[in-house]
Amino acid sequence: MKPTAKHSLEGGPVLAFGAHPDDIEFGCGGIIAQETQGGRRAHLVVCSRGESASRGSPAGRMAEARLAARHLGATIEFVTLDGDAALEEKPRHARKLAAIIRRLRPAYVLAPTLEGNQHPDHPRLGRIVRDAARLARYGGIASLKALPAHAIGPLLYYAVTPEAEERGTLPVVVDISDPRVIAAWQAAMAAHASQLATRNYVDLQLSRARVLGLRAGVDYAQALFPNDPLVFGSLSPLGSSARRY
Repeated sequence: MKPTAKHSLEGGPVLAFGAHPDDIEFGCGGIIAQETQGGRRAHLVVCSRGESASRGSPAGRMAEARLAARHLGATIEFVTLDGDAALEEKPRHARKLAAIIRRLRPAYVLAPTLEGNQHPDHPRLGRIVRDAARLARYGGIASLKALPAHAIGPLLYYAVTPEAEERGTLPVVVDISDPRVIAAWQAAMAAHASQLATRNYVDLQLSRARVLGLRAGVDYAQALFPNDPLVFGSLSPLGSSARRY
């Protein structure tokens, strides 16, 4: 099949999917803050209420996620799939997320990486989002015909934990060194107080970003892993490389 709609990378929002209320903030929150502070809209879609977590109630965790989204300058919604720690890959889930893609018409879509050594909901959601992005393009799907088809720009994966970073895929490294971006990201992570009671995830993620930034020659950076090769019309959009030749 061929796509039936075109996308605009210039003005379209960034749409980020997370399996749990804190995944987006920990995995790519700095990038979300970078985009919103630069004038791009961002919308977060959380696919459970964190009901299986050792700490925090579903209502409390949803409230934390809403506060975190405000810190990032993003809007947020929650969708019901199978629940925390029960996610399964089902065609109806892909269609539900495809409808969100059609409604919001994003330029960029972010989802958890497909690496297996992480919470099992993460790679499953990544695969569901990958299927949804494809289904969003196809105009002939009967259950989606109420919304016009939409072809996204790049599908990019984020790693919630170091173990989830994709092996063998060169990442897109995003410079998030602006102090205002770091402050917003840190506040968004700190909003998840229930989860910070057992581990200092804020320091963990800031340390990851600091190490990646130093490797890239900047103060702080986060990585995204493209699902497909990125295509450029010329060399002009390319920034510097992490290695100084």
